[in-house]
Order: sequence, then structure tokens, then C-alpha cells
Amino acid sequence: MRRWAVTELTAAALVQRGITQLTGRSDSPRRDAEVLLQAACGIDRTALAKNPDCSIDVAAADAYFDFLNRRYNHEPIACILGHKEFWSLDIELNASTLVPRPETELLVETALEAIPAGIAIEIADLGTGSGAIALALAAERPLARITATDINPDALAQARDNASRLGLAIHFEEGDWFGPLAGRRFDVIVSNPPYVRDDDPLLQTGPALFEPPLALFGGQDGLACIRTLCTSVKDHLNPGGFFALEHGHDQQDAVKALLSEKGLESIVGLKDLAGHPRVTTARMPR
Repeated sequence: MRRWAVTELTAAALVQRGITQLTGRSDSPRRDAEVLLQAACGIDRTALAKNPDCSIDVAAADAYFDFLNRRYNHEPIACILGHKEFWSLDIELNASTLVPRPETELLVETALEAIPAGIAIEIADLGTGSGAIALALAAERPLARITATDINPDALAQARDNASRLGLAIHFEEGDWFGPLAGRRFDVIVSNPPYVRDDDPLLQTGPALFEPPLALFGGQDGLACIRTLCTSVKDHLNPGGFFALEHGHDQQDAVKALLSEKGLESIVGLKDLAGHPRVTTARMPR
């Protein structure tokens, strides 16, 4: 067990040590240090701000420094803590689930614009992972009947747990993309598939090493899963049905071409808050 000087076991002193350790390794060393200390000690931000000189016991300090070491090695905060806020929902994660990204909220916003409130329409979320997208849609459109699929049973188990904990009704099916949905059609289909190129140098190190490759990488050109979805989506949309797909910033033209080739119409590309092409939508002909 580490031996700490009494003066080191105050919240303020531990936060400062965390800032020192993470400076140059994180874009937000103070915020990271505070969040990790709160998690290690089981205290909230308000309590920490009101009493920065409160004493921290040795067990909590040990847990905190373990968190700091993991963050120093670029592990994302969400992976360390096992949860992430998305669409104001607390989404719990495991080793088989991707950390929900802020840009994916564009996919949710776009889908909601196509889903009338107060109507029990059929929605599918393909490759649901932690369930974040399906959960956000269920929270905003409680009458919708939502089916979510994923090929990874561990990811699907986490999604089920999230739905149960949040009290949101979603039907889950295990299988690859449309595999479990043979013969079924939907009014709205959404997906955030893996779309990173297998050889993308930006994701060979750092935070990506702590997330499941199955949820990140989409083949040599990043379009393998997207091709599968675009090829089959027409067989599962009702007439006039809506499809929304998240993709890489340099893939929108390819996605539009695939959807057009498969006979979908009203194809529209949307940009995220950073100005990058991020979501493409299309409709099934009536």
C-alpha cells in the first residue's frame, strides 16, 4: 500500500497532482483529474467545489491514482468509468461497446425529425452497441416500436441492461445487420456502423486501442458495413420509409452513390457541428 503524507490526502492536493500528471497527455487535465477524483471518492462536483480541502482516504486515493495512470496512457474517461452521457441519458458501457460520440447526436436529431410524436411507428437501429441511439429515440418517441440488432452478444447484453435500467422499451435481436429481421419492414431505419479504414493511422494508437475493433473498423476502405446496409435497406423499408446513416467525413459521396444505385430517393447529406459531412438520409419510393 502506498504511504501518503496527510497533507497530500486533500481533494485539492490530489487534483493538483492529477493535473501535473496529465498535462501534456490530455487536452483537459483539470477536468479529467476532477472527474476521476469524484469517481474514485464517490463525491459529486458540487461537494468537491464547496470543500476542496476535504480529506480523502487512502483507498480512494489509490483508486484515483490507478485512474490517473490509465488516463495518462490515453484510455478514454468513459472507458475508465464505464459510462458516458449521451442525449442526457447515462449510458453504461463494457469492453464490447463503442463510447457514444457527440456527433452521433446528429443522427438522433435527424431521425427524430422524421418520426412524428404520438404515433406507434416501427423503427430499427442496426448495430446498436450500447443501445445509445435506440435509447435516445425511445426516450423521445415512447409510442414507437423499436427493434435494435447487434452481432456481438456482449454488446447486446449491455444494451438490454441500459434499456432496463432507464425504463425504456426496446426489442433486441442478436445477429448481423438485417439478419435477424428477415421479412420485416420498418418506417425508419438508423445505423451508426463501423466506418474507419482498417489502416487508418490515426486509430492505430491512443484512445482507439481501448475500444472494440469490431465496432470501429469497416474494411480496407471503411465502407464494407455501409455497403451491406445500403444494399439491403430497400428490402426492409416501408413505402416512403426513412433511412439515416452515420459515416466518415470523406464518405458522403460514396454513400449517396450507393443509395442512389439501390433505388432510394430524396438523398440528403448533413454536416456535424464541426462542419464535417456525417449523416446521409434517404427515403424509400412510395
